[in-house]
Amino acid sequence: MGHLEIELDRSSPVPLYFQVAEQISEAIRRGDLAPGSRLDNEILLADRLGLSRPTVRQAIQYLVDKGLLVRKRGVGTQVVHGQVKRSVELTSLYDDLRRAGQKPSTRVLSFERVSADEAMAETLGLEPGTELVHIQRLRYASGEPLAILRNWLPAGPAQLTAEALEEHGLYELLRAAGIRLRVANQRIGAKAASAAEARLLGERRGAPLLTMVRTAYDDQGKAVEHGSHVYRASHYSLEVTLIER
Repeated sequence: MGHLEIELDRSSPVPLYFQVAEQISEAIRRGDLAPGSRLDNEILLADRLGLSRPTVRQAIQYLVDKGLLVRKRGVGTQVVHGQVKRSVELTSLYDDLRRAGQKPSTRVLSFERVSADEAMAETLGLEPGTELVHIQRLRYASGEPLAILRNWLPAGPAQLTAEALEEHGLYELLRAAGIRLRVANQRIGAKAASAAEARLLGERRGAPLLTMVRTAYDDQGKAVEHGSHVYRASHYSLEVTLIER
């Protein structure tokens, strides 16, 4: 923890424990404190910062309660696997993870051509029976399974392959094919993990999962893809900024 610089403003109305907690939290967010790295013990930390031990203990407890640190017997206090926070924008999970330094990787579970049933044809604005590409992927962040992604797309402009999807995000491949994603309808929900989902995501059966159903459209208003995704609620959250009109 030697490279963690904590600067305290003793004249500030912000409590000292909170100043310490916020700066440790920021170092975790920046990646200065990687998942798994250990913190100095509370006594050393208190001495180094010239603070009382209860103040340092309160800062660490605050971060344990927030899920950023974990206390392990015989090991000390460690940084946990950081939760992926994602603002709700028209971006792909792959882009967001890469931006956050979370090293995304993908396992393509299935890649097949299917005929659009009535419901999917209506969603994508196509005739029933139109050929679609149906993809199922398991997305990892820093080696941990994070989400199961299911997508349906018209078999068209983007020549998608399972190999390309192992290396790149779907939206990245669509953009490279000249498709301009402009707007999406998105619905967020929750469900309990089925046995198959739990197995893929390394969760127990019935664990809470976030669900996201999204249909994305291009600048002509044509549906480009429909996705139905599930995320581990323990590792993932969505952030929304609300603006008064």
